[in-house]
This record gives sequence, C-alpha cells and structure tokens, in this order.
Amino acid sequence: MKKAEVYILSGFLGSGKTSLLKRLLADEHRMGRKTAVMMNELGKVSIDSDVVDDEGVTLKELLGGCICCSIQDKLEAQLQGLLVVEKPEVIYIETTGAAHPVEVLDAILSPLFADKLNIKGIITTVDGTRWMDRKSLNPQLQQLILEQVRHADFILVNKMNELKENEQSKITFEIQSINPNARCLLTNFSQVAIEQLRSLSVSLEKAAQPAHLNLTTFVYQFNAAISQTEFEDFLKKLPDTIYRIKGYLKFDYSNLPYLFQFSYGMPLYMKEDMNMPLNIVFIGEDIDWNGIKIELENLENNKNTRIE
Repeated sequence: MKKAEVYILSGFLGSGKTSLLKRLLADEHRMGRKTAVMMNELGKVSIDSDVVDDEGVTLKELLGGCICCSIQDKLEAQLQGLLVVEKPEVIYIETTGAAHPVEVLDAILSPLFADKLNIKGIITTVDGTRWMDRKSLNPQLQQLILEQVRHADFILVNKMNELKENEQSKITFEIQSINPNARCLLTNFSQVAIEQLRSLSVSLEKAAQPAHLNLTTFVYQFNAAISQTEFEDFLKKLPDTIYRIKGYLKFDYSNLPYLFQFSYGMPLYMKEDMNMPLNIVFIGEDIDWNGIKIELENLENNKNTRIE
C-alpha cells in the first residue's frame, strides 16, 4: 500500500503558516491528489478553517490544546480515522505556534500506523521582524522559536519587504548558523516554488544517503520475541541524539506485548491486554539507522521463538 505523505507546518503565531497552507492546497488541487488537512489551535474556536475551501479536501480540526501534549490522543484517533476511511495521498498538519517540532513528530508517529506514513518534512515559517526583536520575548518563547528553526527541514523567513538589506543578511547568517542543513528562503507571504518542498524527505532511505537533514525517523517491525535484558543493553548504548522511541514489544517471558516508551534516556513499559502490531518508532538526529536496524535484527535472531 502506498504511504500517505505528511508535511508538518511549524512556526510561531503570525509567521505565515496559513499563507503557506493556501499555496500548498492550491497546488494539490491542480494535481488532483486526495488531500487532508489537520489544523490544530489552542483555543476552542477555529480561526483559520475557512482556508480549506476546496470540497475535495478533508479537514480535521483539533481544538482546545496542543497536539504535542494535551490532545495527543485526539490526534492519534483522527489520524487513524483518516487513514482507514479517507485514505488520503497527502496530509498537511498545521501546528499551533507553541508546538515543538520533536514533540509534534512524536505525536504523529503512533506505532499503530507509523508504517503507513511517509513523513516528508518539517517546514518552519519565521516572521523576520519578530526574529530581529526576539530578545524582547520571554526566555521560553525565545527558546521555542530557536527550536522550531533548529529542527526544520525547510525554513521560510517572511516579511522581507519590511527589513533592510543588512538585516536580511544578518537573519540569513543567524539561521544558517543554527541549522546549516535546512534550505532557508527569504520571502514575503510564504511565496516559495512548491517543487522545492516536494523534494523533502526525512525517511530512512534519505537518511542513508549523504545527509541534508538532521532530524529523521525510523520504523522497525519485530517478528520475534526478544530478551528484555538484551533490549535494555541495546538502549544503554544508544546515542543521546535519539530523542524518542515508542512502540510495542513482545518479550520471551510473555504471551502479550508491552507498550514501550523512551524519552530522555528513561524507559517505560506497560503490559497490554491484547496483541498489537509490533512496530517501534524512533526519532533522532544524525543517526545511522541502518546500524540500529542491524542491532534490532540481532536481538530477534538471538531467539528461536517466532511470533505467530
């Protein structure tokens, strides 16, 4: 089955995400692809839903919280419903201005359906005038804007017509110093050649090539029960730049799987009361996923117990 492409639109409030979404949807209409949009807003009232005025586009709104924390379960349910019922070819996820890119990826990549998604990339929009004045923001907001830039695969810096030439040069230098691997484009109203965005990919296959992107994802499917002791030895050797792991594992002493979550070096296991797809999802930065794949295969090969 062909995987659904997923684009994550990130950026602080008023930075041009909605303008970018309009351009992307106009291009999808031209291509005739089956498209879905997931729009997340912190408030309980939708503000930008009228952007999706194409009858051929499925809109799912996630209101009253951020998908990377308080309403993550709603996101998972909506995404699963989309994949089963609508079967879109492409999904655009417009995040709140307060969303952290790593947390958003973590929320999207449920082990129940991560193998059905092709995460194309994180496109971050930046308000050029706010970037110049960011030191006036509180420290938490300053850090959030920096993180949105650091983990982006493509960066659009808007409101260039309001900035002098030396200010534009300063912004370019600062952003490329923070994230030298992302393409950075200075523009107005998120005007970008759409084909540049279509070439994005944070898949394992792309990561195996000379890297253009930092933040990548990897999904592994177990076919055998493994030793918990050996699995925890594997975890201890992981690099610090693996930020999240989650999924379902079956250990050799149990007939039912465990839900496993790993964050900031801390593993958490919760036994399930039914069989689940034994997918495990990794999110990390500058990781040799092929090496990780070999180690996981070795864990399985150490056991003779095959899963029916």
